[in-house]
Amino acid sequence: MPRLLSALSIVALAVALDQGIKRLVVDTMGLGEAIEVLPFLALFHARNEGIAFSMLDGFHGLGLAAISVVVLGFVGWLWWNTPADRKLTQFGFAIIVGGAIGNLIDRVSLGYVVDYILFHTPVWSFAVFNLADAFISVGAALILLDEFVLHRKKRDAEGGKTADS
Repeated sequence: MPRLLSALSIVALAVALDQGIKRLVVDTMGLGEAIEVLPFLALFHARNEGIAFSMLDGFHGLGLAAISVVVLGFVGWLWWNTPADRKLTQFGFAIIVGGAIGNLIDRVSLGYVVDYILFHTPVWSFAVFNLADAFISVGAALILLDEFVLHRKKRDAEGGKTADS
């Protein structure tokens, strides 16, 4: 039970942070307005009517919401079937689910996702994204790190000990 409460707390915190920042952006910035934060970073109020990096832009909002729910269900199933001792993977899944729920709330309530982070240079700019997208990307990276580096290293070390015995 404590593990579940901890995981749900992480999900809830991710959703709250995401939705709070999006609300702040919508309430204080006009659509298309940019505020330079650093020479390579701006807050830029945008709407994403597609999925990641505006793919499937123009596809109906409820259709994308349905796709999101299916993907969220699959991620939840993977998370549920991950051993509790895989703490980094557990945390990765929690922030992925929090980010996905944050974007799903936008998609269902607004018909689009509010984006606001823009990395750029004078000649290049990256896609506009939001904290929920960052949670999803960082969560996926943590799961890959745990699976292909940390867990493999631990498994190899345990295998080495067994072979030496």
